[in-house]
Formats: sequence, structure tokens, C-alpha cells
Amino acid sequence: MAASGKLMLSSGLCQKLSQITRQLHMQPALLSSFRSSREVQDLDKYPNVEVVANPPEWRHVERLLPAETVPSPVEKPKYPSGWRPQRENGSETGYFVARTKNHMVPVYLHTRFRGQRRITVVRRVQGDIWSLEKDLRAVVEQSRNGKLCATRINELSGQIHFHGDHVDVLRDYLKEKGF
Repeated sequence: MAASGKLMLSSGLCQKLSQITRQLHMQPALLSSFRSSREVQDLDKYPNVEVVANPPEWRHVERLLPAETVPSPVEKPKYPSGWRPQRENGSETGYFVARTKNHMVPVYLHTRFRGQRRITVVRRVQGDIWSLEKDLRAVVEQSRNGKLCATRINELSGQIHFHGDHVDVLRDYLKEKGF
């Protein structure tokens, strides 16, 4: 019986190996590697290629390449998406909220603890961050029907953290102010 057990084990192993080799023969890409690839041949055996510095056809490729910088927005009286360009420079209020490189208002929502804790973050604040926090806290408390809102200020990084999801309220307020 022991001999037949070994025979069954070896025949099962042979079947598995034959299945693997069949799969490899069906998909030769699995066998290819650096060692199995062809060696580089003389340049005479390859087709001739003309290298052109600036062909006229290159303009068709250039239009597909991404822009190196984000273009300035086109001035319109009203945008369909509700987006507004930045108007305020912060000279009157004493503080300034800079837009991102894509011309968006830097207000973000951070979720922690599987979405149980929501923190709204206003970034890129320059100038008097304390007066901006006071103004934004008043807007948030007004939207919450007078309920108090906890805030945290990081002067070094120019960020204000609000407990709760107030992204839409703060973005709209900052857009109305011209930031």
C-alpha cells in the first residue's frame, strides 16, 4: 500500500507539472525574460529611421501633450459652474487666502476614524490668520443656527481647522469675499 501511495502522489505531481507546462506553452509571454530575448544585432539589419528635429507633423503631437503650466482663466461675467476668479488681494482685510495652482479655493475635508470625525481645513492663509478665523467661525456658527464651532489654528503652516463638514459654506463665503 505504501508503494501505491507513493505512486499516486507522484502521478498527481506529474499531472500538476504537465498542466503548468501546458499553460506556459499556451502563453509564451510568461516564459520570456531578459535571458530568453534575442541579442542585439548589427545596425545594418534594422530598418533605416530618419531623425527630424522639428517636423511639421509634430504640431499634431504637441496638442496632445499636457500644458507645462495651468493657463490663466478667461474673464467672463459669469461661469456656468459657479466658479469665480480671485479678485481680492487682502489689502483691506489684512489677510489673504491664496488659490491653488489650478485656481481653486483651498478648503478641504479630512475624515478620520472611518468617517466618524470630519474636519474642514482652510489652507494657504497669509496675513492676520486670527481675524480670518474669527470671520469664518462666525459664518459657520450662523449656518449652524448659533451652535458653537471648535477651531484650531496653525500659524506656521497657515491652516485653520474646523470641526465638522463645513466645506461648502466656507468655499462659498471665500468666493463671495473675492479670495
